[in-house]
Amino acid sequence: MLKKVYIAASSQHVGKTTSTLGLVAAFRNRGVDVGYCKPVGQEVQEIGGQLADKDAHLFAKVMGFALASEIHSPVILSKGVTTAFLDDPGAYDFADRICRASEVLQAKHELVIYEGTGHPGVGTVVGLSNADVAKLLGAPVILIVEGGVGNTIDRAALCQAKFIEKGVPVLGVIVNKVFPEKMDKVRHYVGNKFAEMGLPLLGILPYEKIMSYPIMLTIMNAVQGRVVANEGSLDNWMEDFLSGSLVDTEKLLHSRNLLLIVSPKRIFSAIQKIQETALVHGIEGTPLSGIIVTGDGLHEIPVKDYSRVHSYFEEHRLPVMATPFDPLGAVIKISKIEVKINPRTPWKAERAVELIGKHVDLDAILRYGE
Repeated sequence: MLKKVYIAASSQHVGKTTSTLGLVAAFRNRGVDVGYCKPVGQEVQEIGGQLADKDAHLFAKVMGFALASEIHSPVILSKGVTTAFLDDPGAYDFADRICRASEVLQAKHELVIYEGTGHPGVGTVVGLSNADVAKLLGAPVILIVEGGVGNTIDRAALCQAKFIEKGVPVLGVIVNKVFPEKMDKVRHYVGNKFAEMGLPLLGILPYEKIMSYPIMLTIMNAVQGRVVANEGSLDNWMEDFLSGSLVDTEKLLHSRNLLLIVSPKRIFSAIQKIQETALVHGIEGTPLSGIIVTGDGLHEIPVKDYSRVHSYFEEHRLPVMATPFDPLGAVIKISKIEVKINPRTPWKAERAVELIGKHVDLDAILRYGE
């Protein structure tokens, strides 16, 4: 059975962490004792006294293991580290740290999944590109690429070349975020081309809108906002916008989890319109999942009196956030959010496990090298 595998991606935001999480859970569901490591991280967080990459913290929480930074996140390329390394490479023992972590994990688990960072070249500046690390670990690579045909093949070829250069075998490829109606087409053309390239197609994951929904906490941070009401509901997710200047009745009737973006002077009329529509059409609950009260582009505009709508906020536990951005600015900021799976989005983790289990050839992965 496969003892170790390195998960790499063709670029950022293609679903590497989500796919890794799905693979870990799918193998654990089969009774395999799986360990996890993020050998090289870039985004550090301190939780419970442990300074580690954010993905290591995520996996520790989801998988239920006690995080040890030196084992699960041995190298972090935080701000200033790369230039310091270039000034004095001998002062850093990055490779030794990774090898020590690997020794501990391999002795403890049947299978260890190592999660890469960014595209294959990330980390080259300190001699720790994804290809370098995979070679150091002696681990074959599973490559995650985003769905399509031409672009998918081109990116896979570029990544394959990087790993071939280092003598690292590519176990196979998972194509992510493919529109369901195009899965057969992608499987035919991409699968045939990958076969020519010596790249096994391990699976094709369908694009699902729910995986791209941001939660209110992420939205609040994007618009530099602050909570006005119901901070405990910041895990609510948003599926679409609702403009407070022109409340769309059709959206109210046919959509859920809407984010109302409204100026202070229109908040009362917007909530009144929503309430009236719900009453007339027998809508239960609320179509909203959150509210952003906009500013003038530079500053927040205070709402003089929330009392007229406060009961609506409280009845539906709606998080209300104030931002200095005007409505257009807020929409632009939110539209640019790159949604990442995190401990506050358990439904995404659950769905990732389902998708991997259904669409990826797990047996082929476990049998690799036999």
